[in-house]
Amino acid sequence: MRFINLAGYTEEEKIAIAQRHLVPKQAREHGLEPGTGIAFEPEALRLLARGYTREAGVRSLEREIASVCRKVARRHAEGKTEPVRVTPDVVVSFLGVPRFELEEVEQRTRVPGVVTGLAWTSAGGDVLFVEATRMRGARTLTLTGQLGDVMKESVQAALSWVRSHADELGIAPEFWETSDIHVHVPAGAIPKDGPSAGVTMTTALVSLLTGRRVRSGLAMTGEVSLTGRVLPVGGIKEKVLAAHRAGIRTLLIPGRNAKNLMEDVPARVRDDMTIHLVDSVRDVLEHALEPTPTWPEVERMALSS
Repeated sequence: MRFINLAGYTEEEKIAIAQRHLVPKQAREHGLEPGTGIAFEPEALRLLARGYTREAGVRSLEREIASVCRKVARRHAEGKTEPVRVTPDVVVSFLGVPRFELEEVEQRTRVPGVVTGLAWTSAGGDVLFVEATRMRGARTLTLTGQLGDVMKESVQAALSWVRSHADELGIAPEFWETSDIHVHVPAGAIPKDGPSAGVTMTTALVSLLTGRRVRSGLAMTGEVSLTGRVLPVGGIKEKVLAAHRAGIRTLLIPGRNAKNLMEDVPARVRDDMTIHLVDSVRDVLEHALEPTPTWPEVERMALSS
């Protein structure tokens, strides 16, 4: 036997499948006339795919479309036979508030030490946040967020690289002697593992220790070696699509994943984003971090946080 791995559908593919196949099928099964008795706007289908399902395929999406059709069929049975045009507002009124919501990237990354990363899941790509904070202490590294062993090792490697390059980064070399550092990945109920958050962990630590915020609307993925090399990772298509879906328009991905980017990611998505291919941690920091803030800016950020 041979295993054939099939990538999940993109959001645009799900909408096209729903328009061509799922909506007409469910409309007929519920006694409705497709296009006249009931019609779904593309944005309504997008909301169903994005806010009410989290899957690689379209089975749950078809079930949600069927739920909307049942609501309309019931209205017809009650004598309200006028055609229904399903908009996002109609979806919410029929099904309630969306079960899944995208994180507000701008709001989460406005303080130093918070970086947007990209992850691969069984339902496709997803956006995750890495948060780092520092307190007075003595050489303690705390990791939370139900991280697996590989991800924990990525944080330790990131910290070692930062300590060995503290001088050139503008960080006091003795910071580790008087500090405790806590790295947290929210959504603690969800297990997380894998090496592809290495660049995100490293950037979070440098951002925290230098007071430099991450640039607006930027996310990254990649494994980091102890010497500062950015190594390739898997799931590039799913990660890029997840970033695009979340409104992120600037990406940092490993240079050795350029082939995956060109072959797997739709050209329409690539053209809508600025994607930097990076080979070292220095490249990542150059693209990711804002200039060093002045003292008034540091005080203002401290007050706002």
